Formats: sequence, structure tokens, C-alpha cells
Amino acid sequence: MAATNDLFGDTPNRKSGKYTARDIEVLEGLEPVRRRPGMYIGGTDERALHHLAAEIVDNAMDEVVAGHANRIDFHLASDGTVTVRDNGRGIPTDPHPKFKSKSALEVILTTLHSGGKFGGEAYETSGGLHGVGLSVVNALSDELSVEVARDKRLWTQVYVRGKPKGKLKSRAVNNRRGTTIRFHPDPQVFGDAIAFRPGRLYRLARSKAYLFRGVEIRWSCDEALVKSDEDVPASAVLHFPGGIIDFLAAALGDRPTVTTAPFAGEANLPGKTGRVEWVIHWPRDEDGFCNSYCNTVPTPQGGSHESGLRAALSRGLKAYGDLIGSKRAGQLTSDDVGDGAAIMLSLFIRDPQFQGQTKERLGMPEAARLVESTVKDHFDHWLSGDPAAAKALLEHCLERAEERLRRREQRELKRKTATRKVRLPGKLADCTRNSADGTEIFLVEGDSAGGSAKQARTREMQAVLPLRGKILNVASATAEKLRGNQELRDLIQALGCGTGESYDEDRLRYERVIIMTDADVDGAHIASLLMTFFYREMPELIEGGHLFLAQPPLYRLSRSGRIVYARDDAHREALLKNTFTGHGKVETSRFKGLGEMPPAQLRETTMDPASRVLLQVTVARSGNGLDEKEVQKQRRKTASLVESLMGRKPELRFRYIQENARFVRDVDV
Repeated sequence: MAATNDLFGDTPNRKSGKYTARDIEVLEGLEPVRRRPGMYIGGTDERALHHLAAEIVDNAMDEVVAGHANRIDFHLASDGTVTVRDNGRGIPTDPHPKFKSKSALEVILTTLHSGGKFGGEAYETSGGLHGVGLSVVNALSDELSVEVARDKRLWTQVYVRGKPKGKLKSRAVNNRRGTTIRFHPDPQVFGDAIAFRPGRLYRLARSKAYLFRGVEIRWSCDEALVKSDEDVPASAVLHFPGGIIDFLAAALGDRPTVTTAPFAGEANLPGKTGRVEWVIHWPRDEDGFCNSYCNTVPTPQGGSHESGLRAALSRGLKAYGDLIGSKRAGQLTSDDVGDGAAIMLSLFIRDPQFQGQTKERLGMPEAARLVESTVKDHFDHWLSGDPAAAKALLEHCLERAEERLRRREQRELKRKTATRKVRLPGKLADCTRNSADGTEIFLVEGDSAGGSAKQARTREMQAVLPLRGKILNVASATAEKLRGNQELRDLIQALGCGTGESYDEDRLRYERVIIMTDADVDGAHIASLLMTFFYREMPELIEGGHLFLAQPPLYRLSRSGRIVYARDDAHREALLKNTFTGHGKVETSRFKGLGEMPPAQLRETTMDPASRVLLQVTVARSGNGLDEKEVQKQRRKTASLVESLMGRKPELRFRYIQENARFVRDVDV
């Protein structure tokens, strides 16, 4: 039996083709760019198109940063032609020593990986490092013209799809120097559907002007383009003496910030390897951003310099917290300090290592170390020099850390519910109804009251959760204590709706949450602690009308078979005067607590919807004759009252007692 090897194409019926050296193509010059533009500019879409303009502007900025230019002209014509002119040294035009038949200018324009930025002698820092920027733009343009003014001569040359249309020409000029690049993207590569957007190019020019405060960028575009983008001026001179500080101030406008002044500065990197400049503000609305650059090239995907900055901020703030004795500072992370901040970061460094030709991310661990060590020293001095700003920033970041930990707990709970039913607190006597409609949960103090309430409830729609004594005062406790308090964790788990930003109305397991405590001073204190918890951690639950106070009786009055219940001393006196008229002794008994009340009486007086009285806990809301201004005023008043009575400052409580002591008539002690 004859064996065949189908793997190697030896099957007689298979069509075979020859694969020889003739099939191997060698792409020379700029042909690889035109065949595979995505390898060099990331594609042929609108973003890639604008990358061409950015490459030319980056070359002009390299001359500025090197100290050889201070002005750039940037023009967009209505036909899509972009012109970039600088007053720098000008591209060399003398014959190249390796290609004696070509000028250095033609070599740069037609040869990949050619330029003056490899050796480090012509440019200490630069944005163009791969030697492909200008040549790639030339390859992907249907026409590109270059003018070089140097040594009192003007050299000109025109290229068509990467190839010179003629020889380099020159003529004498006076008092002029620099390079002018004028190009039009090739529609064979990018198609006719996309075009340069004036607004995008204008923002590019403006960002470059902010990044290097010594440069003046003269922007202009044809009038026809202004009509298509009304936010773009036809011409503008962009020069910002304050640099990136001016940019951040303009970006934030009048938005409120955590600190009065931003954390800003600039410094040389260790070993004279470069320079870093930064400005950071923390908006109170936490709608921040991070704009980072390396050698004036934007790095929207961040990278090593951003990591170094964030590490410096978190380490510095944690060290300051430890210095002033804050026990919570150790939980801070770089996300707590950096996320939500408005950050401008500009790094100038030799031989940066970008990830990809589009340079959207800096991949250079050494840069992270240099930026971190440099910025942290300045941040330490800034914090110690302004204690008020440092304390405000620390509190702000600690709040973010607490919210982060809270969200993590909620995510862990969601992961548990995705795999199995939530394990409710063991002391919870849940109702049997599956939906929240019409259901209610009673929060009672202690197992004794819980036992009576469980016997008195309607099992189908009423749940009971006993709490052990007085819960934690969340207004004066740290978030760490709050998370570690088992009673509050049981309560949060029983309600199922989450807390803070994680609160979800749709996940609330009961329609009404009823605080049911003894009708005495201790009971009132426990009720106030619970209301403080809901006000601080679940304000939406109160706003949604879900929180109530039960009104259990304090006294039982009876005479000749008639039984009446009194809520308090004043109510008892009113009943004795108006209800029990005539002769005969009225027997009065005082309930020591809900646990001492028979279940039948507890149900009749406090839990039966047909006969009970509930007080709804509310906050000021629009409507009912209140406008939004009055609502905000009342809400501020409520917040101030809660802080005075339940907050961390005992002097506020003492002052409140002094101011209101004259109104007290009877004290239950």
C-alpha cells in the first residue's frame, strides 16, 4: 500500500504551487509606508490623519526646546493642505557623507530611520526619535514641498508621493532662517471621506504653546473652515508665559477646589538627564483629568512618568498623615490621591522609550523612578509649608479611600449573590413575601424586644432585626470602625441596598424601615443614632420616604375595664384629665421596655397598621411651597444640627445644650 504525506502536499490530487526566491519582495525606500501605513501611524482613519500634522509640529517644537527657535507658524488651508514653519536652524542641505549624490535634506525625506536625533549631539531631548516622522508624512502625501532657509540661502524641493519631483534648488535670501513644510495627505491612502478638523489642529497648537512657555505659535486657517467650526479662530497668537499653570487655570475655570492654590513646580532630574514640570489641583466635584507629555509629545495612554507622579503623591501624603498622627493615612493608594485630580505633567528626557510609533504611552521604568524621587521632595515641602491645604487634601483623599473600600465590599457582596443566595444576618426574622411592596422591617433594641416583636408581627409582610444595644455613632467614628461594626454590617446586609454611592433603590428589600425603640431617654438616643446612620450613609432612603419612627406607649392606663395607652408623661396627663373623668381610681403601669410588653399589646399599640401611629423621617424637598433655594437652606441647617449633636466636636454639643437648656421642662433621668 502506497503511503502519502498530505501534510507536505504530496497528495496526487492536490493543486500545488511553486514558492521560490522570485516570490520574496524587498520593499525599498518609502514603499513599506505606502503599503502598510498602519505600522507607522496606526491606521488610515481620522486619528492617523491628524498624526501626520502632529509629526511635523513635533519636529518644529524640537527646535524650540533645543533653544534654536522661538516661533512656529501653523496654517490649515481649505483644500486640506497643512503648512508648518519655524525659525530654527533649518534642515541641513549639504551632501550626505554616505549618500554623496543626495543632500541630507533628501535623505531625511526619503529614507526611513534617518535624522539628527539618534546621536544626542544635535538634540538633547526631542519628540521625534525613530527618524520616521518626516519621511512617513512625505510618503503618505500626494504632494509635499519643503523650504529651508540657512546660510543666507533658500533651498526648495517638491515631492510627490514620497519621490522628489525635481532637484534641490536654491537662491539667495537675507535675514531669514528655518524650515517650512507644506503637505497635502494622499486621498489614495486616506480616501476622500475624512479631512483635517480645524478644532483638533487648533487644540494641538494651543497645547504645544502651553507646554513650552517660551514659544509663540501663530495659528491660522482659511475663513471657509472657520464657518465649519465656530469655536476655532481664523487666526491667533498662542503664547502663555505661565505655561501649563495657565492651561490648568483655564481648564478648571471657577470650579471649586480642595486647596486654594495648586501644587505646581518644575525641577531638573537627577544626573542632568532631563527636566520635569507639573501642576495639580483637586476639584471638589472630582471630575478630573490627567494630561501628560514627554518632550512635548502627548501620551494619552500615560506610562512611566504618570506612574512616578502618582507614586510621589501617595507616598508624600501618607508620610504627612503619619507625621500628624493620622491612623487612617496608611490606607491611601495612588488612586485615592491621583484619580479625580486635574493633572498636567510635562517631562523632558533623553532617549525616551515610547510604545509604538504613535508614541501614546511612555514605557520607561527609569523615568518613573526619576519623576517619583524629584516630585516627592517638592510635594513634601509643599505639604509642610501649608498645613491648612495639606489637612484639607488629606481629608479629601481619605474620604475617597473610604468610598473605595465601601465599593469593594459592595462588589464582593455582588459576587457572592451571583453564585448563591445572600446569607442574611442570623438574628433577622425575615418576612415571607418575595417582593418589597408592602413589606416593612422593624429595627429593635436587644433580643428581649426582638422576641416580643417577632411574636407580635405579621409574618407575611413584617420582618424584625434585633440590634445589640446602642449602635456606633457614625458621625464621629472612622470609616474603618464603621466597616468593622458587626451590627451595622448586619443592618446593611439585611436592607440589601448598599450605602453611599453604591446605594441602589431597586435593591432595597423592604418598603418601610421602622425604628422601634423604648419610649424613654435611652430609646430616643438609640433612635437618634440610627437616624444619623441613615442620614450619613443612606440619605436616599430618607429622601425616598422609607424611614419611620414607631410610637410605642410608655404607660398603660385602665379603669373599670377600659384600657388606654399613653406615649409619654404629657399624653398621660391629658388622658387623665379628659378621658378618665368622674370618680374611681385609674391604675397606671409603666412599661420598662418593649421586651416587657406582652406581644398582643405590642401588636395592638405599635405594629398593627390599622391601629398604630408612625412618624415619617423626612428631609427638605422641593414642593409644598418650598423653592430650591429654601430647600438647600434647610438642608444645610439639618446638616449643621446633625454635626453639632452627633459629630466629633464635643464643644459644639456643649454650646447647643447651653443655648437650648432654657427650653427644657421635664428631664427623664
